[in-house]
Amino acid sequence: MAIFRAGKRIGNMDIRVGLPRDRTLENVEGDKRITQQKPGVNQRTSIGRFIAEVNKGEGIARANRFLVRLFPPRDVITVEVDGPEGPEGTQQIMKDTILNSDDMKRNIDLMCTSAKLPHRDVLTENFVTYGPGRKMPYAYGYGSNIECMFMGDKYLRQRAFFETWQGKMHSLKTHNLEYYDNYIGSMEIYQLGQYRESDREYPDDNYRVTYGVRLHEVYPETIGEIQYQAVVDDMIPLDIPITFAYRTWENITLEAVNSVGFGKHVPDMPNIKPAKNYGIFGGILSKMPPEIKRASKGVIEKIRRDIPIGKGTGGRVFPPFVINK
Repeated sequence: MAIFRAGKRIGNMDIRVGLPRDRTLENVEGDKRITQQKPGVNQRTSIGRFIAEVNKGEGIARANRFLVRLFPPRDVITVEVDGPEGPEGTQQIMKDTILNSDDMKRNIDLMCTSAKLPHRDVLTENFVTYGPGRKMPYAYGYGSNIECMFMGDKYLRQRAFFETWQGKMHSLKTHNLEYYDNYIGSMEIYQLGQYRESDREYPDDNYRVTYGVRLHEVYPETIGEIQYQAVVDDMIPLDIPITFAYRTWENITLEAVNSVGFGKHVPDMPNIKPAKNYGIFGGILSKMPPEIKRASKGVIEKIRRDIPIGKGTGGRVFPPFVINK
């Protein structure tokens, strides 16, 4: 509410002048407090320190921002090469199967709807010399398997992909097992960024890998059951559960994470744009006190609408013929 307010009607124009109580927004560009104090939260408080740490890490990781990549073994057959004087040796030929199809591998990667990051344990044993014992590590171990879920299409090509992979482990006719190195592959699991905005340092943060692990000696240990139901919503996709066995895993982004540039505790200083200059009258009004500026602006707007030029153009043209866009 203003300290003082007065008005006078001159003809068909109502001119009002007032003295406001708050003058903080009269000269925003020249306010010295903007340069004295950085914008953002107060880091002296607990919630301020928490928000600052979240800003430094560029937000919180989201569970739905991930990507799984599978690298199955090559599906090859060994044939003998005959020469003019007899057999010369053997040669490996790539079979025409979905296991060797690059398009199918990309399809499998995109159809993964659920995955877990593997864990690693330090095996300890209680060692007692005198008094309370100590848990002394003597080895380390990895989880034996990892469960993933894949969305199946109309032909269940994803399930056929893993059935083909399992087919390299043994023969359904002779029931003989193949060599271990012939059916193992690898797997990579990535944590992705989450912001769609582009900047100079990270142009595509939405697709940037922020964390990743690689699993070694991977093969599909179990192809899970699929439950069919007569009464079910048509929008629910058919999930294919797959359990992978692996031997070890490693972090493939440790060096990248240590050298990456993270976010800032507080945002940058905002750029305050100067007020728009509306020609000669706008330059004169900018030098007047705020109370007269508001009253004069109303008078000029009234004159702009009442002048014949302004009436014909809807107030868009006003002497000295400046188009008000």
